[in-house]
Amino acid sequence: MILSPRGLRAATSNLLRLAAHGHVADLRPMPADPVEDGPRRSVYRYRPPEGVVPAGPPVLFVPPPGAPARCYDLRRGCSLAEHVVRAGRLGYLLDHGPVRRADHEPDLAEWVSDVLPAAIRAVHRDTGGQPVQLVGWGLGGVVALLTAAAGPGLPIASAAVIAAPVDPNAVRHAVMPGPLVKRAYQAAGIDKYMVRPCLILTHLDNADFLAQAEAIDHFAQEMSGYSGRAAKRIYRALSRNNALMRGGVEIGGRTVDLADVRVPVLAIAGRGDAVAPVRAVLPLIRLLGGAPQVRFEIAGGGHLDVLTGRSARKTTWRYLDRWLDEGTIRHGIRPQRLTAPG
Repeated sequence: MILSPRGLRAATSNLLRLAAHGHVADLRPMPADPVEDGPRRSVYRYRPPEGVVPAGPPVLFVPPPGAPARCYDLRRGCSLAEHVVRAGRLGYLLDHGPVRRADHEPDLAEWVSDVLPAAIRAVHRDTGGQPVQLVGWGLGGVVALLTAAAGPGLPIASAAVIAAPVDPNAVRHAVMPGPLVKRAYQAAGIDKYMVRPCLILTHLDNADFLAQAEAIDHFAQEMSGYSGRAAKRIYRALSRNNALMRGGVEIGGRTVDLADVRVPVLAIAGRGDAVAPVRAVLPLIRLLGGAPQVRFEIAGGGHLDVLTGRSARKTTWRYLDRWLDEGTIRHGIRPQRLTAPG
């Protein structure tokens, strides 16, 4: 590796920082306050930066069952939660957390009928009755759509789903057979920085690259605290007879069809995503026949990169910004209430 004088200075600075602090990335989570806490879910409200008065319909981040909610807050400077809050939006996070072995993990029916609806209602109350804009990644996006289809009375303003596969036959990597859902993410390249140390050595002059590598490493370590049992059951239910593609999936004794979604939907697929390839997400255009608007976008990156990779800041996040801006126009600009209504 031959560096220019500027590159050499940058590499030296990064090495000194690593020697002094042991890291380059700022992994501090965005500050947030609890809104609702339960045995299977917690809802947090992100604190706005000083001088920012958030307004408009709130945004609720929905993580995939079996993956850390930290996916939305990977690191400072490349955190979707940070980006949304700094833009003056009301940001909330649903965090189901790792479940202890003895605890009961919610299945698909509980996610759709209890976990996510309760979180939506909590955000709705906390913001003085404003409709909620859902943002879901991976299986979290699928759960968000199924919840909207199953609960037409829920205060949902819209849904933005990122890398949400609905056609299991189009997925190249088999997610289900592995003992841990983590393997699916590793197959998609989340661990590429860890297994290729030469990439680190050849990017010593790039602090942003090094920080992203550290953040991904940290996220993969958090994944080890999630057993993935619930996610595997949910994938199995969705994959059985290709249910979503064939008129709906059985949830709690009834058929839930994506055609019953009655809110605007933004779907974003990753061009290099192996867990949710474009052709596994594209059928949403046809399946969401009852939605008043369906917008489909393609961005670069793999399964995690399309959500919060360095390039996502100029692609996925811009698509989402435009979408949320349109939601603000539809529903008006109302400041957040300091206390929930009685």
